[in-house]
Amino acid sequence: MSKTSSMGRGIMAVLAVGARSAGGLPGGTVADIAADLGKDRSQVSRSLRTAEQEGFLARGDHRSYTLDWSLLTDAQLLTDQRLQTDGVTALEGLAGEADEGCFLGILRGDSTVTIGERVPESSNMVGSWLGRPYPAFCSDAGQALLWEASDAEVQTIFSGVPFVRHGPNTPRDVEDFLTRLRGARQRGYSIVDEEAEPGLYSLAVPIHDFKGDVVAALQVVGPKIRLEPKREFCATALRSWGKWLESALGHAVPEDHL
Repeated sequence: MSKTSSMGRGIMAVLAVGARSAGGLPGGTVADIAADLGKDRSQVSRSLRTAEQEGFLARGDHRSYTLDWSLLTDAQLLTDQRLQTDGVTALEGLAGEADEGCFLGILRGDSTVTIGERVPESSNMVGSWLGRPYPAFCSDAGQALLWEASDAEVQTIFSGVPFVRHGPNTPRDVEDFLTRLRGARQRGYSIVDEEAEPGLYSLAVPIHDFKGDVVAALQVVGPKIRLEPKREFCATALRSWGKWLESALGHAVPEDHL
């Protein structure tokens, strides 16, 4: 007799349906899933029916089971909400440690947009960046938000975008941006050194969600003369709060990255 619980068998059945979807197949019948799992058809049939009743699977034409994507939609909505609420906690914690302006940004086309900010009075920053777009090729969040993008994807995003000089170190073109992005990945965080404007210096890390997608960038921003000397200290705090926020969003670090 199998020692796997009914819940375990149900999870295995759902994962098998998901694996077929990931492989480009349109779901699977009871016979298909039973063959994939090497299990008895009657046992698999019960697991699939239960998963359908609980809303994990949907049954379509030809008695084929597929994933119920409404669950993913609900999870994504929850992620968006957690990004806002837990993002505030991360920003407050990071700003308290770094004593510099801290921001949370997202990607919109070829621009980044700030969705959260915490600016200590001691930073002497004036004005708010909430809701304001900035060119991703030189913004504080740009490299972090394109962390997982392939070279081809980055080239597509910036296709036709003029690399206007905003600071003395603004990337010259997409290849220059890619070189800096590769360096950031090796370092573990990005450094935007007078690329967005003269005298401005920033560090950023990507924020992954439960699917492993980059959904935001967490940043520390300040005058170069003040922030660069404490770069390592701020980078440590930044990565720590970045991991905390990712954990709140359900991101699991792959074992080979531990």
